[in-house]
Amino acid sequence: MPRLQEVGERLAEEWTSARRGAQDDSPKPHELRASDADRERVVQVLQDAHADGRLMLDELEERLTTVYAARTLGELAQVTADLLPPEEQPINLDGRPVSAIFKKEHRGGRWVVPAELSVTAMFGTTKLDLRDAILQNRRIIINATLVLGGLEIHVPEGLEVIRVTKDKTVRLTKQPSEPDSPVVEVRTSNFLGEVKVKEPPRRKRRR
Repeated sequence: MPRLQEVGERLAEEWTSARRGAQDDSPKPHELRASDADRERVVQVLQDAHADGRLMLDELEERLTTVYAARTLGELAQVTADLLPPEEQPINLDGRPVSAIFKKEHRGGRWVVPAELSVTAMFGTTKLDLRDAILQNRRIIINATLVLGGLEIHVPEGLEVIRVTKDKTVRLTKQPSEPDSPVVEVRTSNFLGEVKVKEPPRRKRRR
């Protein structure tokens, strides 16, 4: 079983690399500008590391100087690389394919969603949480290969999700969105696979 999982993940990465080609000139995740909120996330991790003794005071001061001088997400991500495992980092720049082969796989938190992302779910479930994510483009393309597997997408308010197959296009989000709202286009190749979208509760209208 582990061997089959490794093969599936490697094929997904190779397939995505081949599709990207050499003409993708959009900003890379590490080149995107950092916000004040991104800096504060990193500062919190540094303060926690100092509080439990992983960083000395002089190290804390040095890294804080780097944080407040940082302009890009890549500069921020380096500051905490040795303090937390990848899945717990305050900023996640991992743009690799997401594969769930006989398991459940999750990507969420403050992560950069690349312009084109490959997702594979074979006898497993892949969950993408976009509620706190940074979209690299206004239109994100998710190439999903689902073999008796599922893709679950959690979206913030105002983000539209559509599913595109060979013969039709279906809007998966139910709540209304503006004409210029960002769009996630899920292109599926599936065998008994399922795509679910989780939206925030609707706001009650004031009378």
